[in-house]
Order: sequence, then C-alpha cells, then structure tokens
Amino acid sequence: MTNYPILTVTTFLPLAGAAVILILGDRLARWIALATTLLTLAVSAPLYLHFDKTSSALQFVESVPWIRSWNITYGLGVDGISLPFIFLSVVLSVLCVSASWTAVSTRTRDFYAALLVSETAMVGLFASTNFFLFYIFWELMIVPMFLLIGVWGGPNRVYASVKFLLFTLAGSVLMLVGLIVLLYAGGTLDFHALAGMRLSVSAQNWLFLAFLAAFAVKVPMFPVHTWLPDAHTEAPTAGSVILAGILLKMGAYGFLRISLPLFPDAIPLFVGPMLGLSALAIVYGAYVTLAQTDVKRLIAYSSVSHMGFVTLGIFSLNKNGVEGAILQMVNHGILTGALFLCIGMIYERTHTREIADYGGLFKAAPMFTTFLAFFCLAAIGFPGLNAFVGEFLIISGAFTKWVGLGVMAVWGVVLGTTYIVWLYYRVALGDVNPGLRELRLGLNAREVATLLPLVVMALVIGLYPESVLGFIRAPVAQLLSAIPASPIELAGRM
Repeated sequence: MTNYPILTVTTFLPLAGAAVILILGDRLARWIALATTLLTLAVSAPLYLHFDKTSSALQFVESVPWIRSWNITYGLGVDGISLPFIFLSVVLSVLCVSASWTAVSTRTRDFYAALLVSETAMVGLFASTNFFLFYIFWELMIVPMFLLIGVWGGPNRVYASVKFLLFTLAGSVLMLVGLIVLLYAGGTLDFHALAGMRLSVSAQNWLFLAFLAAFAVKVPMFPVHTWLPDAHTEAPTAGSVILAGILLKMGAYGFLRISLPLFPDAIPLFVGPMLGLSALAIVYGAYVTLAQTDVKRLIAYSSVSHMGFVTLGIFSLNKNGVEGAILQMVNHGILTGALFLCIGMIYERTHTREIADYGGLFKAAPMFTTFLAFFCLAAIGFPGLNAFVGEFLIISGAFTKWVGLGVMAVWGVVLGTTYIVWLYYRVALGDVNPGLRELRLGLNAREVATLLPLVVMALVIGLYPESVLGFIRAPVAQLLSAIPASPIELAGRM
C-alpha cells in the first residue's frame, strides 16, 4: 500500500481535479470536486495507518534532484508534527465542498477549482521537506484564498481580499529574502541539512526576524491581525473554514518547522517578546470579541485569542506547552471550522449575520442549536471534549515558564467562556425573532452529514487525546532538545 509516491499523489490529485473541472464546466463541478476530495482522503489513509509513532524521523520520504545548480530537490515527507495537519486539510476540504453545495450558485466551476487548488497548497506545504517547495506552496495558497474572498465574498469583498493580499505578501517578501540568505549561507534549502548547520548567532537573529514577519501575519499575531476579521466577515463559508481551519495554522507550523529548529540560538533573545505578544493576544482578542455584534467577526476575533494560546504554548519551550500548542492547533481547526459551517448554514436561510437578528432558534431549529451547543461547549474547553486537553497542557506549560503567563492564559479562558456562552444565549435562547418565524430553519441530511464528522473528531480527541499526542510526542522531544534553555547555555555554545 505504500510502494507508490503517496505524498505526491495526495498533494497533486486535487490540482488534477481542478483541471478537470475547468475543462468540463459548471454542470459537473460539484460532483467532480466531491469525488476528488473524497478520493484524496482515501489515498492519504496509508499515511496514518502505517505511520511509526515512535520515530521522530521523516517518513514516506520522496526525494528527486530538481534544480541542480541550486542544490534543490523535490522533497516530500511527513513526521508526527505535519501529519495531523495533512489529515485536517483533506477532511476539511471534503466538508467545504459539501457546505458549498447550495451556497455557491454562480461561477461554480471556478469556485470548486479554486477550492481544490487550495487543498493542493495546504497538503503540499505540510509535506514539504525543503524551503523551495515550502515557499512555492506558501505563495500558492494566497491565490485561491484571494479569489474565494474577492469573487464569492460579501459586499466589502474587494477591500477584504486586497487587504489579505497586501498583508500576506508583505510578510512573504521578507521570507523570500531569508530563503535566499539561507541558500547562500548553507548551500542547500533542505530543512534537515540546515538544522544540522550552526549559523552565527547574529545571522540567526536576523533570519528569525525575517521569517517572523511572514509567520506572524499568517497566525495572525497581535498587532498584525487586522486583516483577519475583514477576511472572515466577507469570505464565503468554505473560505472561512479554510482560513480558520488551515491557513492560520501555517504560521504556527512555520515556527515549529523552521524558526525553532533552524534558528535555535536566536530563541533565548526572542522568547520573552513572543510570550508577551502571545499573552496580550489572548486577552486583547477575548475583550474585542465580547464587543462584536456580527457573528462571523465574533468568531474571527476569537481566533486571535485562540491562536495566542498556540504561540504561547510554542514559546513556552517545554513539553507540555509545545504538545498542547500542536494539539490546540488541530482542535481550533475542528471547532472554528465547525462554528463557521454552522453560521454559513443558518445564513443561507436568514441572510443576516447580526446576532441581534437571531433569538429563540432552539425552538425554531432544535437540531441546529444542538450542534451549535456541542461546538460551543467544546470551544470553551468543556472536559471530555477536544479543546480541554490542549488548553490544559498550554496553561500548565505557561505556569512552568512564568506564573504571570499562566494567570493571563486562565483569564483568557474565563473571557472565552463568557463570549461563547453570551453568543449562544443570544442566538438560541429566548423568544423566536418575529422575522424568523416564517423561515424553514431545520438542517437537511447533507448539512447534518457535514457536521457529524467534526462532532466525532471532537469526541475522539477529547476522550482519547493520545490519538493526536501519540504522533507528536517523539518529534517534539527532538525539537526541544536542540534549543538552548537560557542565554547562559547559549553563551556556552559560542
């Protein structure tokens, strides 16, 4: 089952599906997109079934010489850190096609082609083992997302898409500069080879800053987060799911795959500011979320707070913190994707995102509000559901680093519980809004089938977190072993 280039097939099968859609046109676009995403999920299955959890090395490696003059290879491979995000990418892609079945009725051929191109970019980025491929897929992801927002988005879609483009390209330019510096300094762009080299501390500091510009925008970290609420608000449902579920994870994944292993001697200098910005994002994002009246903007700002937890865990630089951060990245992709799907389903019927226009949906749409209640409980870290374990690990890692960070993280959890409960109260409870009485708000079988996989994933991870932690434990241990614990240790290496 693994004697074929499984990562290449998984990566480029969606791109082939996009080409078929563009050739055959609108009539079969939905079905081809659904078949392609389901086939990609099936093809990727051996990755999870045959993965060796005890090894921190890359597995399913594919390496072919490509650009010999630059010593660049076509290299793909996965370890325990990248594998969960490939799984999340292929699963969410299937759900995005399903969620868009009736929501997108114009230029369907172009829409589903863009969706499949984004799947290729997502899988390719997480499977890349060298900078050249990583950068290609990083930039490729911008194109379909720009189109999804700018063509099929809301009334202010042009502004939101251009803002997204400018922010992401600004960070990417500095990453390109860093990539060129690494090529000339190391003679290679292979991640493993670069991690074995020790550039000067000064060079590592400057390179850390260059890559920070790109990764911080994608996370997004405070204060370069302002593109996110606009993009989420204007994006179609599938665009919001891809943004929240995968694209935000690319920045945090960059810290794990590039910043920490390649620039370990720069970490002691930057860890303090990174922890401070992370704690600030947790509290700031939560307070701003409390003030939102648009349900999509509310969840968008909540992502700023939740991703603050992720970067806090990463730069805690201890086992609990980093493992919790990776687990919480997966959890955030599941839960925020689910909440955006719920919002998209009800928006198709009501055509409003204002929280004040809802009310009493528990009486009008009991199945919808049951799903919404489940995902809201999971989002606040209810024990037994997936976010609880991730938050617990991150907070324990933060307390280990400094008590003040743990206190701010706990306060972020309290604020998060407040805005999620307040959202559910205003949307689901009370009397039914008179404007909604004549609408048919119940979910159909396709929509239930779209949400059920996310319910299962939230339960499985919540009750058996080892389903994710088992993959990431070995590579996290290897990652942390190479990072100086303090400036004193760094001085001893110089």
